[in-house]
Amino acid sequence: MNKNTADQAFVRETNLSLALRLIHTQSPISRAQLAGITGLNKSTVSSLVDELLERNLVHETGSNTGGAGRPATLVEMNPQAGCIIGVELGVDFVSVAVTDFLGNIIWRRREDADPTEDQEKMINQTLRIVKEAMAVGKKKNYHFLGLGLATPGTVDVDQGVLIFAPNLHWRNVPFVTIFSEQTKLKVFVENDANAAAIAEHLFGTARHSQDFLFVFAGVGIGGGLFLNGKLYRGRNGYAGEIGHSPIMAEPSQTVCHCGNRGCWETYANQYSIIQRVQARLEVKRSSIIPRLMVEQNTPLSIPLIKQAADAGDQEAIDSFTEAGHAMGQGFAGLINIFNPEKIILGGPLSIAGEYLLPAIKETVTRHSLPEIIQQAEVLLSPFGPDASLIGAIAIVVDDVLSHPISIERR
Repeated sequence: MNKNTADQAFVRETNLSLALRLIHTQSPISRAQLAGITGLNKSTVSSLVDELLERNLVHETGSNTGGAGRPATLVEMNPQAGCIIGVELGVDFVSVAVTDFLGNIIWRRREDADPTEDQEKMINQTLRIVKEAMAVGKKKNYHFLGLGLATPGTVDVDQGVLIFAPNLHWRNVPFVTIFSEQTKLKVFVENDANAAAIAEHLFGTARHSQDFLFVFAGVGIGGGLFLNGKLYRGRNGYAGEIGHSPIMAEPSQTVCHCGNRGCWETYANQYSIIQRVQARLEVKRSSIIPRLMVEQNTPLSIPLIKQAADAGDQEAIDSFTEAGHAMGQGFAGLINIFNPEKIILGGPLSIAGEYLLPAIKETVTRHSLPEIIQQAEVLLSPFGPDASLIGAIAIVVDDVLSHPISIERR
């Protein structure tokens, strides 16, 4: 291919991606509206839309009858363009889902996992569920576009390798190699918080936001930073490890999984809430939590503490409030540094969002600069505990939006 041909192919794919992203954001939209937004001439836009139709990525839907002249045919994203497998590898669970092209869940499976087990066993557990998903898809004649995997820790996105996950104690895991060999699909790997941020940008509350932060709260705390409309990765691609920011001037004896003391996540993760409740129960505070544990034959957990809070248990509510204040300190620092339009909380702890959010907002207001906090909304993710699972789907969708020619014409 000579240089001119290569340049033309590059321009074509760039324009195709531009058109597809606009359809994703603005649909339903007419060809004339696309031409107006992009500045491309109408014949070029028509050709781009025709190609997207051939690749089954968009479809025509209805007409815009407003205004004078002939009604314009509208185009929108085609949810049946193909299916995607999303994998969320948690510290103590594995979650797998199959969705359509718009992220609507068709099938899902979640299993508890033991973080003390060896790495191979947990990976094999994940592969077993993925193969179950693929078997379901084969029976229903699904066309899979790819597999996305969201994992805690630092990730080399280009190589598809987990570099280090402090809460799992895993290093240098070649996820792309492992999963592509076993599934024969195109595989993408991303940090769980970054993946969730991409989901918010494509499908959630930040679809039209250029500057926002996503905070993933569970066993650990991670951050996905969208700055100027793009995910910010830092020099080596590892930006967002906000949970390991020290927030205590005189760190307590609590040692973080990363080996340091005083990390933000040790005061605001799910273990810290469980420890708060245990401390209250040890001094014989009045609570329904011990009764619930006996009745349900289950250990102390965030869902059980939330169940108690929902029943009005003050010890549960106060434990969430204390954690919310600890979260708010970290939120305030992030807001002061990045001046975001939104800061969004998701992940496993967001099931208790109604108890955490008031304390977070109160602390953010107290510790953020007034001029900055006026501009920032603190919100819960609409995906709640599934934020990173939908994020695993979103990283595949984002690749298709960037490289639509990777999808075969039909």
